[in-house]
Amino acid sequence: MIEPRIQETPETVASHYNDLDPFYREIWGLHVHHGYWQTGEESSEEATIALIEHLFQGLNLNAKSQICDIGCGYGETSRYLAKKYGSDVTGLSVSREQLEIAKSLGENPSVHLLHRDWMKNDLPSDFFDLAFSIESSEHMPDLRKFFQEAYRVLRPGGSLRICAWLSKENPNDWEMKHLLKPICEEGRLRLCSVSEYKQLMSETGFSDYHYEDITDQVKKTWTLCIQRCALKFLTDPKYLRFFLKGSSSNKKFLLSLLRIRAAYESKSMTYGIFKVVKP
Repeated sequence: MIEPRIQETPETVASHYNDLDPFYREIWGLHVHHGYWQTGEESSEEATIALIEHLFQGLNLNAKSQICDIGCGYGETSRYLAKKYGSDVTGLSVSREQLEIAKSLGENPSVHLLHRDWMKNDLPSDFFDLAFSIESSEHMPDLRKFFQEAYRVLRPGGSLRICAWLSKENPNDWEMKHLLKPICEEGRLRLCSVSEYKQLMSETGFSDYHYEDITDQVKKTWTLCIQRCALKFLTDPKYLRFFLKGSSSNKKFLLSLLRIRAAYESKSMTYGIFKVVKP
């Protein structure tokens, strides 16, 4: 596991998203996750939905399904699932700013968004048919407990699906110093390898393990983010004010736009989907 020098907490992760809230929405959109490009010709909106569809491929979701969105952000994926399948979706986020924006977008009686830390989620045991995490497991202070809580809240036969940023198995010193460790510092996250995720899933009790590397299908996300951010610097004064004069320590995440694209291209960092089942 590659960790930032200073131990991150739910509060520091929340601060990261609260401080950068308008920039995330303008650069990444409300889903705040990667897109999945199969042909390369899809719009960013189409690619974003394609990632969701790919993640949940093979699941028989319906109006009776109980779904848990771990790290729901603005709740856009939760709303998408509730609208498409009629399922009840419970989403958790540590960011008040994100949840305030989510509530301003309109209420859906099938979507329940909570300001709550996953490590202390207080959700019922053996309840959910599906729990999923799209790029939130990296922020968890204790990955083992992350899986233990997922196992606890899932009913027997329930599925856990994860989209995760990952480090390569044995990064060299240059990759660690110039790419992976700075990405962890700037993004308030931890990077684990595929084998570390697999081991923790197995030790927790999950079965039917499946992993898919989709780095090549998602890396275009960062090309678009860099282009959008460059345009904003040229056209929107608040970007220059925040990143040149602002006092927030989270503004250094700007540097990660270039690092993450380089890390994907060099395969120092990868992006994958995990699928497991609670027996």
